[in-house]
Amino acid sequence: MLQYLLDFIVGLSIGFIAGLLGVGGGFLIVPTLVLLGEPIHLAIGTSLTCIVLSSLSASLTHIRRGAVLYRVVLLKEVFSAPFAVLGAYLSSRLPERGLRLVFAFLLLYLAYTMARKKCRPHDEEGAVHYSRVPLVGILSGLVSGLLGISGGVLNVPLFHTFVGIPMRYAVGTSSFALFFTALAGAIEHYRLGQVDLHMAFLLAPGLIIGGRLGALTAHRVHPKTLRRAFAGVLILVALRMLL
Repeated sequence: MLQYLLDFIVGLSIGFIAGLLGVGGGFLIVPTLVLLGEPIHLAIGTSLTCIVLSSLSASLTHIRRGAVLYRVVLLKEVFSAPFAVLGAYLSSRLPERGLRLVFAFLLLYLAYTMARKKCRPHDEEGAVHYSRVPLVGILSGLVSGLLGISGGVLNVPLFHTFVGIPMRYAVGTSSFALFFTALAGAIEHYRLGQVDLHMAFLLAPGLIIGGRLGALTAHRVHPKTLRRAFAGVLILVALRMLL
């Protein structure tokens, strides 16, 4: 009974952060599963399966609040889904340490730009650079499949600073897009026998409830606070990558 309660609390905490910031929570799920004794490749596949659940719960809330740009999601996922599958396939064939170093420095740069960028009061359709969305899709898809760390860690800062989407819309759009990206990567990892379904189902209730609570909170905090919180998370993820 105590173990079930612990799994629920872990899932609830990760789901809340995922829903609040528009990320899948893989940067927390993977190390948690490794600490619980899962091999790294099994932890990555299981992480993506958990992200499918948390992102679906959060995105439904963002959709109800009108904070999802469907055109961005569609354009991004055309590129993210196949590259997530490619990333999953390459995950056991490329040097993980080198990938982590490159990714860590990219996150530190994005944290810097997020902390400095000024918020815009509302969404301006003409200010969104749709031509840049495919590149975001390629990068987030590869990262999701390769490292089991949700593409949302890249989606939100790149949507906001590179594509020009206001913060709340970046979070909502990322949450919805993550569902499809994570699903593609999770299916490939499952095909490779790298998903612990038992662990994923144990974390599922907390992830679903936490995802909804986090998404609701995202619409109550100031965009500047949300942006700085995300920059802080990027720094923590980068430091974990470097260690």
